[in-house]
Amino acid sequence: MDTIFSPGLFTSEVAVVTGGGTGIGFSSALELGLLGARVAICGRRAELLEEAAGKLSARGIEVFHAPCDTREPERVAAFVAAVKQRFGRIDVLVNNAGGQFPSAAETLSTRGFEAVVKNNLFGTWNMTTAVAREALIPQRRGRIVNVIANIARGFPGMSHTGAARAGVENLTKSLAVEWAPHGIRVNAVAPGIIRTSGTDQYPPELLAAAGKAGPLRRLGTAAEVAHLITYLASRQADFVTGQTFYIDGGQSLYGDVWQVGDDVPDLTPP
Repeated sequence: MDTIFSPGLFTSEVAVVTGGGTGIGFSSALELGLLGARVAICGRRAELLEEAAGKLSARGIEVFHAPCDTREPERVAAFVAAVKQRFGRIDVLVNNAGGQFPSAAETLSTRGFEAVVKNNLFGTWNMTTAVAREALIPQRRGRIVNVIANIARGFPGMSHTGAARAGVENLTKSLAVEWAPHGIRVNAVAPGIIRTSGTDQYPPELLAAAGKAGPLRRLGTAAEVAHLITYLASRQADFVTGQTFYIDGGQSLYGDVWQVGDDVPDLTPP
């Protein structure tokens, strides 16, 4: 992996990456590990974690992996305890785990909305508070990076994840202020459409439209997002907190993925 960062930047530090088996999570764990961090990854699918851990180990990275459903506080607590037992500390948390599915709001069930909010918002809360209380606050130092989404203009077509990610963005701001006295920085990264295994569930025509909806006319890569996460997780960003950084090829400023159409009713007042 190409990197602009100094070798050994994270030497003696421990980084936890949720959803670390694939995509942005794996790329972040790889870059942090290659820069000297000991890495702990978790996710819901044990086989993906096993494969990812093997790849990281093959690159000389010391890695701990264990299945963990971040929606379940008890499982999160057990995972954090296991990381502390293995490595003795935690310095960086990358909240990357999450998930959603394309759906117009008019056909989205309450159960579907609840599932995505629980996954993306509650899961982030569960892991963040567990790591902070058990490691970062006692150490009086730490860095948290929350991976959200391009929600600058709402999220039509996936209102469930838009609502959840907006909640995480506000949580980022709140915790940045509350936990500043503990030496903890909290920031968020908002990727656009990134080509990973996670986008395979989306219709090809949707991905094609998304690529054309930004001024750079392409999708992003997981490695590009990992570079930004790595910077925010480093000591070089110690004066940056409470911020959301968009990495979307300019899509939040330009173009439309959701087409309104021409049949909008005329609601002009009489």
